[in-house]
Amino acid sequence: MELYKEILSQLILEKGGEEYQVLHLPEAQSMVEMACYKALQEIKAVLVDDSLDDADCFQRIERIICIFESLGSDVGSRHDFG
Repeated sequence: MELYKEILSQLILEKGGEEYQVLHLPEAQSMVEMACYKALQEIKAVLVDDSLDDADCFQRIERIICIFESLGSDVGSRHDFG
């Protein structure tokens, strides 16, 4: 449920917040589901990207982590390869 809250909070921030002071459950669910679907599309695109070989797989992981971060989900600092 924590990821759900993170995603919803990020979506509300991106929309400006004020018009979403009162958000009904079906609308919130729809917003989060669409964000999740888009994130899954992005993750799949990263995984099937043949421009990176296996030696560069850490770049794929980093790109996937960035997708989670764009949803407002903090995945920690273990991915910091730089």
